[in-house]
Amino acid sequence: MGGGAGPNLTAVLAAALAAVGPAARAAPRAAAGPGAATRALVLVLGDSLSAEYGLRRGSGWVELMAQRLAGASPRWQTFNASISGETTAGGRTRLAGLLTEHRPRVVIIELGGNDALRGLDLATTQAALDTMVASAQASGAKVLLLGMRMPPNYGRAYGERFERLYREVAGARRCALVPFFLEGVGERIELFQADRIHPTEQAQPMMLANVWPALQPLLK
Repeated sequence: MGGGAGPNLTAVLAAALAAVGPAARAAPRAAAGPGAATRALVLVLGDSLSAEYGLRRGSGWVELMAQRLAGASPRWQTFNASISGETTAGGRTRLAGLLTEHRPRVVIIELGGNDALRGLDLATTQAALDTMVASAQASGAKVLLLGMRMPPNYGRAYGERFERLYREVAGARRCALVPFFLEGVGERIELFQADRIHPTEQAQPMMLANVWPALQPLLK
């Protein structure tokens, strides 16, 4: 889902991402190693775009990020709490327990797309994102919010409102923001799986490239 993709791709992408639900959920997992208990942790809370949906295990952008973090600073570990089909309401419900259990130093929130694709109230989506950012910050974590865009067939006004809510939350809470997580991917059909819905393994480094510049300052 994103600006620049053709009408056929975006329509299929929208319908299918909205349909991905609990039956397709991937179990969250940690990227850990020797001494992991003493490391600072990056928690990723997302949907199918972060849960390796349809990908070879270990090839998603979160795992690539974990590998890069390990290479740059061995003290960092990553826990991927992403679930395919997740909404902001689901993420908000789960976040408190994740913060208590894992005590992350950085929280990356990649949610909201499924809310819009299912026609949920965007004010409610914004409130849920705001609550998640505030909760993570109150726990002592730094927050990176990954923004999304709606396909053009959802209407200009709706799409602009949806894109704006990420900026408003990030501005109000003074957290880091990636304006569009799928920048450079959404308009290239060859970077989607055969279902024309989820990015391929080849797209994952590009997705990480969109995240990394905003993440780096939070690691200091």
